[in-house]
Amino acid sequence: MAEPFTPPTGPTIPTAEVTPLSAAVARFKSCRWRRPPEDGPECCGHRDVLPMAGSTGFDAEAWCPDCTFYKLRRTPKKRDPNEYRY
Repeated sequence: MAEPFTPPTGPTIPTAEVTPLSAAVARFKSCRWRRPPEDGPECCGHRDVLPMAGSTGFDAEAWCPDCTFYKLRRTPKKRDPNEYRY
């Protein structure tokens, strides 16, 4: 009798676990005042928040849930060239 086929066992590749964003972090990521990581540490760049929160160790959970300075980041609309010709 033939033995059933068993796949070879070898090193396993760890799968990256996706952690869902909290409401505060999701709000921070969509805020217009968020300083992107390309410009240094990711933090809130609003002139009233930055001096108190700082750019190192910024915690969205402490600042973003009920931020009064929050403003949604919007992508600019492409303008029709016929609208602004003189």
